[in-house]
This record gives sequence, C-alpha cells and structure tokens, in this order.
Amino acid sequence: MTPEMLAAYLQSLADALPWWALYLGAIVGHGYLFIVALNVFYGWPWPHELMKYTRKVDLLFVVLGGPVIFGFALDIFDTGQLSWDAGWRSYLAGYTVLCWLVGFGIAPIIEIFYLLRPTAPQLVKETSDSVDVAKELGYAPLGHGKDARMCSLPFNQCFQVEFTQKTLVLPQIPEAWDGLTILHLTDLHFCGSPDRVFYEYVMDRCMKDGVPDLLLLTGDVVDSEWHHRWIVPVLGKLRWNVGAFAILGNHDYWQDVSLIRRRLRRVGMTVLGNSWQQIDVRGEPMIVVGHEGPWFTPIPDLTQCPAGIFRLCLSHAPDNIGWARAHRMDLVLAGHVHGGQIRPPVLGSVFVPSRYSRKYDCGTFYEAPTVMHVGRGLAGQHPLRYFCKPEVTRIILRKGPANV
Repeated sequence: MTPEMLAAYLQSLADALPWWALYLGAIVGHGYLFIVALNVFYGWPWPHELMKYTRKVDLLFVVLGGPVIFGFALDIFDTGQLSWDAGWRSYLAGYTVLCWLVGFGIAPIIEIFYLLRPTAPQLVKETSDSVDVAKELGYAPLGHGKDARMCSLPFNQCFQVEFTQKTLVLPQIPEAWDGLTILHLTDLHFCGSPDRVFYEYVMDRCMKDGVPDLLLLTGDVVDSEWHHRWIVPVLGKLRWNVGAFAILGNHDYWQDVSLIRRRLRRVGMTVLGNSWQQIDVRGEPMIVVGHEGPWFTPIPDLTQCPAGIFRLCLSHAPDNIGWARAHRMDLVLAGHVHGGQIRPPVLGSVFVPSRYSRKYDCGTFYEAPTVMHVGRGLAGQHPLRYFCKPEVTRIILRKGPANV
C-alpha cells in the first residue's frame, strides 16, 4: 500500500465515523501517547528542576490540550468534520486520526498484554497481610511534610501497609540456602509525611515476623534536606543474621549523598553504590551487586567478578533489567516506580517513571536468566495510594527443580 493509498483510506475511515466517536477516541489516544511519553521521560536522569515542572505541563496538555485540539480539528460546533485541505488543518486532521487509532486500537491491545503479563514461574507461593498502621496506632500519623494533608484524602491507603511473603524456587542456589530469607525495603522517602512513628511501627513489625538472613534496601531513603536524621533511629530497629546492603536512588541523588551514605553505615549497612562484593552465606559464596544507575555513574564494573557464583543485584530502577540479564544476575530487587501509586481497577497503573513505561511497575518477573522483584515501596514524594498499598517484601529462597 502506497502512502497515498493509506492516506485516502484513513480519510475515508474518518469521514465515515460520527464526530463524537472520532473525538472521544482521539482524546483517549492523545492522553495515552503523552502519558507514555512522560513515563519514558522520567526514566532518564534529567535535571531535577526540569522534571518538577514537566509532569504539570504534560498533564495540563492531556487534560485541556486534547479536547481543545480535537474540538477545533473536528469543528464540533459546526460541520463535525475534519478538513483535509492543504495547510495546517490537514496536519490536525492527520493527528486526530492517529490518536483515534491509538485510543480505540493500539492502546486496548497493549492493555490486554499488560493485564496478561506472566508472573515469574519461580514464584511458587505468595501471601500477604495488610496492616492499617493508623488503626494500630490509634491515630493517623500525618506528620509535618509539605503534603501532609494528602494523607487525609478520602480512601487514601498510604497507611495500609502490605507485608508480603514470596517464596521463590531457584534451582541454582546451594542446598545450604534452602529457606534463606531476604527482607526487601525500598522507597522510604523520609520527608515528614508519613510521620516517623509510621516507619518505626513498620520496622518493628518486620522484626516481629522474624530476623531475616539478608536485609536489602534499594534506594530513595531520604526526600528532604532535613530527614536524613530519621535514618539511624528508624533503620536502627532492624536486625539481620548475615548482612545488610543498601544503595541509593534518584531522590537521594538530589540530597546530600555523602551524609545519607554515612548514616546508613552507622546503622551497620554496607552501602554498595555502583560496586559488588563477595560474601559468605551459610558457608557458600554469593556476589552482591549494587546498581544506582542511571543517576549515579559509572555503572558497576564486573570485569573482575568471578563467574559461576550466585549473583544478587540491588537496583533502584527496574530499567536496569537489560544490564542485569547481560551480566547474568540470578536475582534482582528493585523499586523506584511505586507500582504507580494510583492503580484504577482493571486499568492498572498509569504514571510509572520508567523507560519501559508500565511493563515493570510491580511484581515478580522472569527474563532469562534473571528473576526480578519490583517492590511498591513504603512511601513517596506525594503520600497518595489508591488500589496500590505500600509494601514490604520478605522473600524465601527454596532449592528445587526448574519450573521454566
């Protein structure tokens, strides 16, 4: 089909549709395109000052720009038709049809694939216990952050923490590791709201469920110039049997990095940064890798890393999955995207700051040879949670036959 034939077909299709169907489809497609573009944009390490305003401009263009553009393109108060004459109106007509195709064609297909994403076959069991921390405390720990009032919005689930336990069967682990436990924390976002007592309750609850063998913290610990002071009293409540490792995320990158790393070390954690270490776990070697990219550089250099040893990677962003696969990581723990924080029923996440958009928003994924768990995190810059509760994950490793 020649470009001329394609253009003629699209024009005839648009002319055959009622204006309202073309208008609604175009608005949906326009919003889809700009939200995906925003997600991808936020997956890169752009300057913080730029990113603070990009989302507002993008959403304004989605909410107001689309209806105005397509209303004008379709001349909805007069002809209800697109103009295909030469000139700038023909470009608006073409964009309208493109957005309609996306809204009523491409986007629904992608949504189906999103909803049918397979869970990693290594995940053989998952249980969870949801705890309303505000109810347990007897009051809502709003704190004094600049967005504290958001915590009180109707149906906000920011205090309803889900303590999840996942059992992964990995045939490559040594027999000695059967039953090894990993406590995964991510995206604490200490910024005043929720209040410190919220985090202290969560840490106490983590210890009541048992002291883990490994404690792994995958970034975005601090989100203000002051709340690094919470690191020691909050995380100091945690214990572990073998070791505790931490990396930083993009929100830490925008704060006093050296101070945050120093305070994490005071708690007893090994702060990996973009590096790796070989440790002994129950008499068997394990490689623990930190990946803080793309914000912190250079990325980890594994040229001297021994092969044939189980590799566990802490990656702030799930976007590093390609790097993890290329370097044969056995297990990756990540965060950063918060599960989207707002997940409308059926639709799922919308805003996910990732170069892959919503593909790795939360859950456990397998892309050979790597299993990756993406946690929803405990908090966020904005304390909003709808159909996406904060999460703490305890992973149990089991030795068993391959299920892939």
